[in-house]
Amino acid sequence: MALLSVITPVLAVVLCLVIGFMLVRSRETETTSTAPGKTEGAKKADFRPWVDQDLQDDTEITAKEEEDGDWADSHEEEDLLHVPYSPPRYPEETMLQRSKDLYTLMNQRRSVRFISPEPVPREVIDNVIHTAGTAPSGAHTEPWTFVVVSDPDTKHQIRQIVEEEEEVNYRQRMGDKWVNDLAKLKTNWIKDYLDVAPYLVLVFKQTYGILPNDKKRTHYYNEISVSISCGILLAALQNVGLVTVTSTPLNCGPQLRILLKRPANEKLLMLLPVGYPASDATVPDLKRKPLDDIMVHI
Repeated sequence: MALLSVITPVLAVVLCLVIGFMLVRSRETETTSTAPGKTEGAKKADFRPWVDQDLQDDTEITAKEEEDGDWADSHEEEDLLHVPYSPPRYPEETMLQRSKDLYTLMNQRRSVRFISPEPVPREVIDNVIHTAGTAPSGAHTEPWTFVVVSDPDTKHQIRQIVEEEEEVNYRQRMGDKWVNDLAKLKTNWIKDYLDVAPYLVLVFKQTYGILPNDKKRTHYYNEISVSISCGILLAALQNVGLVTVTSTPLNCGPQLRILLKRPANEKLLMLLPVGYPASDATVPDLKRKPLDDIMVHI
């Protein structure tokens, strides 16, 4: 009995330590499984590849990367000269008419999957890309690369990569809900337009820049910046009478980056086939939301 009375407090202490250790480990596991950007351990129903994989922004720099010493100090860059700015100012009647004209033009824009092989002047494509490059960007880093592909063999290789991954996407990754939502648009993993369109424009976001001295430059809000430039690109294409369909081929980025010999700091954001609409092109009869549904005036 005396021995038991001595052992019992010791066992109680040991038991408390074990329980405490288990509680700490369970909290660490919970924190790890719910950390931003982590998809491991997530429920299959909560897995959203179009958000969790395609559209992650790599602007944040880890503490280890900060300590590497390869990142440029903003103070190393020269002071930027500021100059007067006086854009044209239109009479109110002209402003109103121009706003209506632009809306009419852009309201005709549609996603077109039936594209003519008819050649398009290269200078037109150059001007359209140049226009997309006027987009604003975080700290004016201009974190975009537009790869224009017209070579038939390269276009076909791109199609093979995209269709192989897209079939897996439709059959496995995307899930029934996503596939069903696309059914009314009659889309699938067959992408004839990747061979047919005279140009493919692959838009890459530069997750960081590389300066002439080989130091890395932070590209703030790189994905948002490049997305804005894509919007301007769509408007520029519409302005010259060309069509496209916005494509974000899931899981194709690394293979396409290697095929096109792009550096590791570039990640594919969007793929656009560009050309004239085919003579027999059709589009779904979709309706856009009225102004009251998309604007709140306070």
